[in-house]
Amino acid sequence: MSILADLFHYGSNWNIILFVIALCSIVSFTIFIERLLQLRKSEIDTNQFIISLRKIIKDGNIIDAIETCENTGGTIANIVKAGLTKHNRGKEQIEGAMEISGLIEIARLEKNAKILSIIAHIAPLIGLLGTVLGFIQAFAEMRMSGLVDISATRLGEAMEYALVTTAAGLVVAIPSVIAYNYIVSRIEGFVLEMQTTSAEIVDLLICREMDLNEI
Repeated sequence: MSILADLFHYGSNWNIILFVIALCSIVSFTIFIERLLQLRKSEIDTNQFIISLRKIIKDGNIIDAIETCENTGGTIANIVKAGLTKHNRGKEQIEGAMEISGLIEIARLEKNAKILSIIAHIAPLIGLLGTVLGFIQAFAEMRMSGLVDISATRLGEAMEYALVTTAAGLVVAIPSVIAYNYIVSRIEGFVLEMQTTSAEIVDLLICREMDLNEI
């Protein structure tokens, strides 16, 4: 803590850089929590949802199936609902409606997640910038103060202060990388569920239409 205390009194460049890094940290943490809550909100028991829908669709109650989707909510239910609204339009239109809905849902899940990746990339660079500016400022102050022969102690002190910004950048970047990859992996899981669920719903609707045509 003494290093940080001295650092904030050592030069304005470090103050600004540390402020920017701290701001990145706050933004990263806020986005991660917000995305995590959104992903949990979008989750449903897909297996149970499909089991209940399968029975309703086989009974021919499409309106009830749509109401079930509305009551269930979540990413998968919204996609299935889009397909159900086109149940009598043929396979291509059903798949098209679900695909468009899927793209919308994926975009909603990915909202702001890219910012985590950006922060993970720029935080170390901002820290490195602070280090470079710190070295420049430290040597400039030494030169202006008349210290022609720079002592090892003074140089080591300047380097220690300057490197704090690089360390701070890495401290922000590493959790941001972990958070981003976790969010992406969760979204990929949703995409897989979307694909399998969509295929099953399309098959159910097509089979239902074929049965109706035979009658």
